[in-house]
Amino acid sequence: MGKLRVLVIDDHTLFREGLEGLLERRNIEVIASIGSGKEGIEVAQDLDPDVVLLDMRMPDIDGLTVLRTIRQKGLEMPTAILTTSSSEKDLVEALRAGAQGYLLKDMEPDDLVVALLDIVEGKTVVAPTLTPVLAKVVQGDTVPTAGEPKPIDTLTPRETEILGLLAEGQSNKVIARNLGISDGTVKLHVKAILRKLEVHSRVEAAVMAVEHGFRTMQSVDNS
Repeated sequence: MGKLRVLVIDDHTLFREGLEGLLERRNIEVIASIGSGKEGIEVAQDLDPDVVLLDMRMPDIDGLTVLRTIRQKGLEMPTAILTTSSSEKDLVEALRAGAQGYLLKDMEPDDLVVALLDIVEGKTVVAPTLTPVLAKVVQGDTVPTAGEPKPIDTLTPRETEILGLLAEGQSNKVIARNLGISDGTVKLHVKAILRKLEVHSRVEAAVMAVEHGFRTMQSVDNS
């Protein structure tokens, strides 16, 4: 793989320029640096970056709307929220919307680079300082409305088992090895799980699993 190609979408010009210089010095190519969410969506379509770094708060369209729009358009490139917000609501909403990373703007430059590389490899990265926030959310009292059938109950025993491993942050390859089945079979099961749960990403499925008491999401942070 050549240079990592990053699209930055953030309305603060000074921050964008500083981030661009920081990444370029670490051999990461910023293919575009955009100040508008609407324009960022178009550029993501046109340039197909390896990863999108997206600000949460922007005046025209906020980061979560940009992220949801990107996903609705069928764009699957990894996207990370880079924000000053350590709000648990923002964190959960970002993961639900399909973000592969939730990173804070005050993190060390080298940590940001490592996080980007991990995200591009398919891992989900949450800023280390937010682990307690995530743990609090995971242990929260999210109670489904009484009488409503839960999509999670429609899963087969094998799909439930695989969802539990997803919630631990395991990759398809590791799941296949643990269960003694092929990568292809795991992919088919994961596809069925996402369809039944009506979610678009492994991260959303993992969040849902944790809300229903599956293990812990600790390893999803760093998976």
